[in-house]
Amino acid sequence: MERLSGRIILLWGWRRSLAAFLAGALLVLTQAPYDFFAAGFVSFPVLAWLLDGATAPTSASVLGRLRPAFAVGWWFGFGYFLAGLWWIGSALLVEADSFAWALPFAVLGVPILLAFYYGFATVLARLLWSDGIGRIAALAFGFGVAEWLRIFLFTGFPWNEIGYAAMPVPLLMQSVSVVGLIGMNALAVFVFAMPAMLSSARHRRAGLAVAAILCLLHAGFGLYQLSRPAGDGERRLAVRIVQPSVDMSQKWNPAEEERVFGDLMRLSAEPPAAGHTKPQLILWPETSVPFLFTDRPDALAAIGAMLTDGQMLMAGAVRSEGDGSQRATLYYNSVVAIDAGGEIVDAVDKIHLVPFGEYLPFADVLERIGLKQLVAGPMNFAAGTLRKAIALPGGLLSTPFICYEIIFPDLVAIDVASSDIIVNVTNDAWFGNTPGPYQHFRQAQVRAVETGLPVVRAANTGISGAVDPNGRVIDALAIDARAFIDVDLPVPVRASRQTLPYGAVGLAIVGLFGLIAAASIAIRRIKSN
Repeated sequence: MERLSGRIILLWGWRRSLAAFLAGALLVLTQAPYDFFAAGFVSFPVLAWLLDGATAPTSASVLGRLRPAFAVGWWFGFGYFLAGLWWIGSALLVEADSFAWALPFAVLGVPILLAFYYGFATVLARLLWSDGIGRIAALAFGFGVAEWLRIFLFTGFPWNEIGYAAMPVPLLMQSVSVVGLIGMNALAVFVFAMPAMLSSARHRRAGLAVAAILCLLHAGFGLYQLSRPAGDGERRLAVRIVQPSVDMSQKWNPAEEERVFGDLMRLSAEPPAAGHTKPQLILWPETSVPFLFTDRPDALAAIGAMLTDGQMLMAGAVRSEGDGSQRATLYYNSVVAIDAGGEIVDAVDKIHLVPFGEYLPFADVLERIGLKQLVAGPMNFAAGTLRKAIALPGGLLSTPFICYEIIFPDLVAIDVASSDIIVNVTNDAWFGNTPGPYQHFRQAQVRAVETGLPVVRAANTGISGAVDPNGRVIDALAIDARAFIDVDLPVPVRASRQTLPYGAVGLAIVGLFGLIAAASIAIRRIKSN
């Protein structure tokens, strides 16, 4: 191990950059759908050894001294995000004639920008670098801060945060209910990087002992949580999740409206599956309704005729406000609740829109040079201003999150404070059968564990499913299946919810790693004097 670490430390030039890139790309195997978490025990030790050798001449400026550390982190991040997010280019191939030109900008541009977070992480770590366990704590601190910033900076994009690598199965997800994703990010890096200490005989035992203890606590807490019986007063909700599997080339085609709507109605009206009761809630995916309800009041009447007393339909639909003219009308990506009378009784609009997907930033300027919204649909969307819970049959409350809103742990934690169920509607058909839909579903699973609430999720082409409050999948539909599932959803009492402000424990853990790293530097200086 000492010989291997020595070779990696001494790498220089393009070989050093390539090693960092490959270590980052390998780390993607820890994420869904691969879930090979052992790859983290290779990637992060390599990163730590590369940082051991990330030195500059003493005559270099402050920025010059930090440049080698930044380069290592940037190349590591570029490999990680390129290997983990290449599938976003699939969305541009749906209308290849119009958007194929943008493919390299999406596939390469997004990883190039996101890699700056990891460059910042390694610079921060290198500023606190010492030896032994102190440098591992510094690495955990740097990545903990960088991944926290990724949640909200520049509208936020916390996709595939490192912490998910430590949560491939429900047994290993339970710790996130205590430390949050912020804490899990730092702890995962700390444990994954521990094999880097095997190169030092003096610190080897301490590193292995600390990593083993944290792993045992992580798995032991999961076992404890999953073995606990359901709390008193747990309620049940009969839910039908509909997955229409509409091809994106047909979704906004007026000639396909009747067929698409007819498939949704047919699947919704089927008799209950064996062993299930009539669904109280029927859930359709994001923008599943292929027209505006204001243009088709007959569709609302048909839905009302299909539903019976005690049933409600929640559907992803485009909602409009205005007089119908192009400039005076606002369109919203919404979830609407429809009762048995065929009336829209409530609606929630998407607040966190996807730049260039659902709206075009600086539209007046960019449209003049020929740029337009890339993938989401035939109109720009306006952002909603308020997320609220929608009342369901049986007196339960559900909070809807549309598409990638579910990946923001802070957003979900705050907005479900008075809710009983998390509803997620999405349309991942843009990305086909790639890792993207699996990663998206995994993040919805983790939101269930964080909040202690069940999640029901309808996706146009999958993955649709229901997740219990411990992250266990009750039932799910495969990608591209055109079908429905009936689920008897367990709903816990609200009193079981944690009340700490989101991120408080996680940020404390990140700060603790920073203190350990700083203390290691101080101790080394004292010994050297």
